[in-house]
Amino acid sequence: MALSPALRELQRDLESEANALSKIQKDISKNHQVRKQYIVQLGENELVLKELDLLKEDANVYKLIGPVLVKQDLAEARANVNKRIEYITAELKRLEGILRDFENKQTSKKESIMKLQQKIQGAQAGKTKA
Repeated sequence: MALSPALRELQRDLESEANALSKIQKDISKNHQVRKQYIVQLGENELVLKELDLLKEDANVYKLIGPVLVKQDLAEARANVNKRIEYITAELKRLEGILRDFENKQTSKKESIMKLQQKIQGAQAGKTKA
């Protein structure tokens, strides 16, 4: 039994939408992985900041640059860590916005796929009755 051109077109559309949905789901997965890394970095930097806050103002602070420990001013170290925390927080907010967009697109694609499936089922049901 040959498929009608309209039914073939619907199935092509369905396949295209399914591929698009798969790509969106991969993007969501990547987003989750990146966010997880930033969350770990944020925790580490907050811990470093707490440790720096425990130090006295005249304490020696060293920064690891490659294989060398370089002496650093405590205020400068705090400022650097604060900047890193601000950057990571901004990146997390940006990634959350992107994730919301992906989730909206995913929902839209799922609805589109369901409508296409219903059209195909309707076309097939109409054909079997004939």
